[in-house]
Amino acid sequence: MIRVMLVDDHALVRMGFKMLLGDAHVEVVAEAGSGEQACLDYPKVLPDVVVMDLSMPGMGGLEAVRRLLAHDPNARILALSAHEDTAHPRRVLRAGALGYLAKRSAPDALIAAVTAVARGDRYVDAQTAQALAMAQIDGETSPADMLSEREFSVFIQLAQGKSVAAIAESLSLSPSTVGTHLYNVKQKLNATNQSELTLIALRWGLIQA
Repeated sequence: MIRVMLVDDHALVRMGFKMLLGDAHVEVVAEAGSGEQACLDYPKVLPDVVVMDLSMPGMGGLEAVRRLLAHDPNARILALSAHEDTAHPRRVLRAGALGYLAKRSAPDALIAAVTAVARGDRYVDAQTAQALAMAQIDGETSPADMLSEREFSVFIQLAQGKSVAAIAESLSLSPSTVGTHLYNVKQKLNATNQSELTLIALRWGLIQA
């Protein structure tokens, strides 16, 4: 039986996934409502697969993926996201997640994705895979592609309206370091303030209104 840790800040979503996976004889051995909690609980549980939502308060799913893999390079992670962009799947797969599943996918896709990742295989849902392929063929780039991994994490949290102090705490950085990243992000994206960063993120589907 595949042992899974569910990480999502919505309890109802976790409950639905748990019921769905239970019907497929997949055991949910742990649940977490944040990336921070997932990083704390993972070493105690050592699940076969971590199903990680990317959009959560605090450090968020992308940073949690990085930290889990830094702790255990063999961790098998399936990222879940409601985002429609190509930047999130590219970033999280580059960070080391084995799979990516859009939340718009059919329920049986979750079972297929968890099963594939548990085997150590890569999995990307068909629509996301097509979007990634077309973006590569068309040479389409998002403004976020100019940002480093850390700058991207800071950018997303800034676009969500978080303060420099809150970002520093969630990413375990000093406020001055976050301030440096903020300066670089604004320079690269040609933005003058936080509101403009939010508009850029909304326009490219990097955050939800």
